[in-house]
Amino acid sequence: QKMPPSLPATINIREPRWDQSTFQGRAKHFFMVTDPRNLLLSGATLEEARRVVEEYRAGTVPPGLTEDQLWRAKYIYDSAFHPDTGEKMLLVGRMSAQVPMNMTITGCMLTFYRTTPAVLFWQWVNQSFNAIVNYTNRSGDAPITPSQLGTAYVSATTGAVVTALGLKSLTKHLPAIIGRYVPFAAVAAANCINIPLMRQRELKLGIPVTDENGNRLGESTAAAQKAIFQVVVSRIGMAAPAMAIPPVIMNALEKRAFLKRYPYLNAPLQVGLVGLCLVFATPLCCALFPQKSSMPVSRLEPEVQARIHEKDPRLETVYFNKGL
Repeated sequence: QKMPPSLPATINIREPRWDQSTFQGRAKHFFMVTDPRNLLLSGATLEEARRVVEEYRAGTVPPGLTEDQLWRAKYIYDSAFHPDTGEKMLLVGRMSAQVPMNMTITGCMLTFYRTTPAVLFWQWVNQSFNAIVNYTNRSGDAPITPSQLGTAYVSATTGAVVTALGLKSLTKHLPAIIGRYVPFAAVAAANCINIPLMRQRELKLGIPVTDENGNRLGESTAAAQKAIFQVVVSRIGMAAPAMAIPPVIMNALEKRAFLKRYPYLNAPLQVGLVGLCLVFATPLCCALFPQKSSMPVSRLEPEVQARIHEKDPRLETVYFNKGL
């Protein structure tokens, strides 16, 4: 029996497996990244994936390793370890926890939207979860201080709760279906507050911009604004189907005898419907914009433009990591 030929040590596993300049390639990549099944992997499996990836990067190819196994190891490794610091991430903050966590929280927000204490409680739970996710997936280049984290957390929670309660009082005289959309409006508002605050340091100091080959050219606040805007849009997009489709279905079901007969099915049905939407919405909305975003040099601040023109007068486009 012949040994399978050994893998070349030249596959670039720092980049995703699929072409990230196409929506389809990005979607495939994020379906792997947000796969909830990654949460069930044992510590031993994670360590094994880490070993394969680190050995491969160091130039040793374990005998008999196939390309599929290598990519599988890379995605397992990426799902659990921080890209910049290499430390194991909090389970709840990982991208693979997005669907099960969001499904439970969103399902409950949509189910218990009628009383003020319930609105307060679930908006608070949601923003606490967001703070953990934002902290876990922070860019290693610009660590966030505990005081910034606290400010962003308190502001986003307050923003979400104020929006939810304000809208709730406005919808009293409107049709029931409108009241069901209050949680979505609150989440959208909170995202607009939470993400810029979590990343305020980038807005003040800028984020690194590079040329095509990854050579750093300086920091730009204009790039930071674009990056944060894209993240806010994709986060709201992620929440939209899950918070827009189930209310219509649930509203229809509540008018029928079925839910009146089995009222305890209300919450599990909501959570299931939300989960179904999120399994698709989460990776597809992460894929809306390339992770490695770009912008023309002419759109950067004048002083950054000047510095880039000194280095390379012909350069027209810069690249930056938009974050998640």
